[in-house]
Parts: sequence; C-alpha cells; structure tokens
Amino acid sequence: MIKTLLFDLGGTLHTVRRTQESRLRFCAHLIRILEQHGIPVTLTPQELDAMLAVNGEEYKHFGERSLIELPQSVIWSRYYLKELHIDEARLAPFAEEMSFYYDQERMENVPRPRLKETMAALHGMGIRLGVVSNIISTTLVPYALKEYGIEAYMECVVMSSQVGIRKPDPRIFEIAMNQMHASATETGYVGDTISRDVLGSRNAGLGLCVRIDNPAIAHRDAAFQGPDAPRADYVIHELPELVPILSGINGPRA
Repeated sequence: MIKTLLFDLGGTLHTVRRTQESRLRFCAHLIRILEQHGIPVTLTPQELDAMLAVNGEEYKHFGERSLIELPQSVIWSRYYLKELHIDEARLAPFAEEMSFYYDQERMENVPRPRLKETMAALHGMGIRLGVVSNIISTTLVPYALKEYGIEAYMECVVMSSQVGIRKPDPRIFEIAMNQMHASATETGYVGDTISRDVLGSRNAGLGLCVRIDNPAIAHRDAAFQGPDAPRADYVIHELPELVPILSGINGPRA
C-alpha cells in the first residue's frame, strides 16, 4: 500500500519551456536588480544570457557530481556571475530574489493539465502528498503550489535550496519522509528524470516510482539507458493516470 506520494516540481507538476524571449527578459531584469543594489553591469542582456548558459551548466555539473546545493549567494558569486567578480556577501541580501526570477522568469512554467483535479482525487483517496525538489530558490515552490491551487494538499515541501542536498541523494527523500512520519515502503515518488528522480527514489528504497514523460529533458538522461539503467514502476504521460495506478495498488478505500 502507498500511503504517501511525493512529487518533483519542474517537469512534473509543471512543464518548463525556455525561449529566447524569456531568457532575455530575465537577463534585462537581472541587470536592473544588480544596478538597484549598486552593482553596475556593462553586459547586454544577450551577453549575460550567453554567460549564464555556460556558467549554469558548470554549476549543474557540480551539483550532479557532488549532490550538494550551495547557498544562493555562493552560486551567484562563484558560478552564475563569476566573471563579474562580486563578493558573495554583497549578493546575499538579494540572492533569493535573483534565484526566484531565475526559476520563474527565465523560463515559462506551465502547470500540467488537470493538476488540481488530480491532487484533489489523490487526497480524496487518503493519500498524503508532498514535494521534493532540486531548486536554487527557496520561494518558487511555495509560490507555484499557491498559484496552481494545490498548496493545501501538500503536507511537506523539501527543497535542495533549504537542506543543501540534491536528488538523487536518498537523504533528501528521507528528510521528507521523516517530516511526514512515513515509511519508505509505503511512499511513492513521481518525477520526470531517470538521473534524479528514478535513481533517487530507488536509492531511498521507496515502494513506488513513477516517471512522467518529459521529452524536453531526454538529453539529461542520455547516460541512463540500457538494461542496467534504473527503471520506474510506471511511466505515464499525464498526471491523471496516477489515480487508477494508485487505486489498483491500494484497492478500494475502507
């Protein structure tokens, strides 16, 4: 029986689409934020976008190797804006603001179809719900859950930005389960990546792993193919498919 179901955010509860327009809009906004805090920027939005693309990949590779999420001011000082040589202490007061817009404005986040109805149905089945997310912002996940009208269903939100641990490290799942007093064998996880979500839930010994299809991240899982790659128990295309899956596993509610 699965009593607790945890979800990834990006690519799972909402899809993510980056466009040149959204990236440049964010970069123009980021320049204004820096200048408002007395840090002049001579780069154009286009130049800043190119810099963030390279430095963002560098930090992503660091996170994938170490499974550590660094403090926001360190991420911005040592990675994203490293060519600007800004001390992390100077960035700390507004690092969350930059991080929020990095995840919210630099890309277009679109809630999955029938998201609210699916969460309501799962909650109505007596399943406890929560979120475990790799993310540099501490406010984007709560903001998104409220915007999508599902915050009341989520008993627990664990973010790498708060605990300093990234999926697939099993400890981030264990933090969520400890908060919810849930056992691993009665906990399931829904995510879109093999490298983070499937591998992480397997590392944590969860009783159920569901992967939701997301072609946009296929390149991230290129190394996780073949017969020895970790496999989800179910692969779905849309969130409402979870309802019959959980009904089948748990049976009729007493």
